[in-house]
Amino acid sequence: MIVCSCQGISDRDIHAAIDWMRASDARAIITPGKIYHALGKAADCGGCMPLFLQTMRSNDNLEVPMELRGLKRRGKTQENRYEGRRKGH
Repeated sequence: MIVCSCQGISDRDIHAAIDWMRASDARAIITPGKIYHALGKAADCGGCMPLFLQTMRSNDNLEVPMELRGLKRRGKTQENRYEGRRKGH
Protein backbone atom coordinates (compact mmCIF):
# COMPACT_ATOMS: atom_id res chain seq x y z
CA MET A 1 0.00 0.00 0.00
CA ILE A 2 1.31 3.47 -0.88
CA VAL A 3 1.67 5.57 2.29
CA CYS A 4 3.31 8.67 0.80
CA SER A 5 2.32 9.39 -2.78
CA CYS A 6 4.58 12.47 -3.00
CA GLN A 7 7.70 10.36 -2.43
CA GLY A 8 6.39 6.96 -3.51
CA ILE A 9 6.87 5.31 -0.11
CA SER A 10 4.97 2.12 0.63
CA ASP A 11 4.21 0.39 3.91
CA ARG A 12 6.75 -2.29 2.91
CA ASP A 13 9.42 0.41 2.53
CA ILE A 14 8.68 1.74 6.01
CA HIS A 15 8.76 -1.72 7.59
CA ALA A 16 11.97 -2.63 5.75
CA ALA A 17 13.65 0.59 6.92
CA ILE A 18 12.60 -0.01 10.54
CA ASP A 19 13.78 -3.62 10.45
CA TRP A 20 17.11 -2.57 8.88
CA MET A 21 17.69 0.19 11.46
CA ARG A 22 16.85 -2.11 14.38
CA ALA A 23 19.13 -4.85 13.04
CA SER A 24 22.02 -2.41 12.64
CA ASP A 25 21.56 -0.71 16.03
CA ALA A 26 19.39 -2.31 18.70
CA ARG A 27 19.47 0.88 20.79
CA ALA A 28 18.40 3.29 18.04
CA ILE A 29 15.44 5.59 18.53
CA ILE A 30 13.58 5.35 15.25
CA THR A 31 11.78 8.48 14.05
CA PRO A 32 9.93 9.35 10.83
CA GLY A 33 12.84 11.58 9.82
CA LYS A 34 15.28 8.71 10.18
CA ILE A 35 13.04 6.50 8.05
CA TYR A 36 12.83 9.12 5.31
CA HIS A 37 16.61 9.51 5.46
CA ALA A 38 17.18 5.74 5.32
CA LEU A 39 14.99 5.61 2.23
CA GLY A 40 16.87 8.51 0.64
CA LYS A 41 13.77 10.69 0.63
CA ALA A 42 12.43 13.76 2.45
CA ALA A 43 8.97 14.65 3.71
CA ASP A 44 7.12 16.90 1.30
CA CYS A 45 3.59 18.03 2.12
CA GLY A 46 3.11 16.07 5.38
CA GLY A 47 -0.33 14.82 4.38
CA CYS A 48 0.84 11.24 4.79
CA MET A 49 2.14 11.70 8.33
CA PRO A 50 -0.88 10.20 10.19
CA LEU A 51 -0.76 7.07 8.01
CA PHE A 52 3.05 7.05 8.11
CA LEU A 53 3.01 7.06 11.93
CA GLN A 54 0.28 4.42 12.07
CA THR A 55 2.36 2.20 9.77
CA MET A 56 5.46 2.77 11.92
CA ARG A 57 3.60 1.89 15.12
CA SER A 58 2.36 -1.38 13.64
CA ASN A 59 5.95 -2.65 13.33
CA ASP A 60 7.10 -4.84 16.24
CA ASN A 61 10.70 -3.61 15.91
CA LEU A 62 9.74 -0.01 16.63
CA GLU A 63 9.70 -0.45 20.41
CA VAL A 64 12.09 1.69 22.43
CA PRO A 65 14.76 -0.56 23.98
CA MET A 66 14.08 -1.37 27.63
CA GLU A 67 17.24 0.34 28.94
CA LEU A 68 16.23 3.60 27.22
CA ARG A 69 12.66 3.76 28.49
CA GLY A 70 11.87 6.38 31.08
CA LEU A 71 15.07 8.39 30.61
CA LYS A 72 13.17 11.66 30.40
CA ARG A 73 11.38 11.06 33.69
CA ARG A 74 14.44 9.83 35.56
CA GLY A 75 15.75 12.40 38.05
CA LYS A 76 12.99 14.94 37.37
CA THR A 77 11.73 16.14 40.71
CA GLN A 78 10.48 19.59 41.69
CA GLU A 79 13.93 20.52 42.99
CA ASN A 80 15.60 19.56 39.72
CA ARG A 81 13.27 21.70 37.59
CA TYR A 82 14.95 24.97 38.58
CA GLU A 83 15.85 26.70 35.32
CA GLY A 84 17.88 29.57 36.71
CA ARG A 85 15.02 32.03 36.85
CA ARG A 86 14.41 34.35 39.72
CA LYS A 87 11.76 33.16 42.13
CA GLY A 88 9.34 35.96 41.23
CA HIS A 89 9.05 34.83 37.61
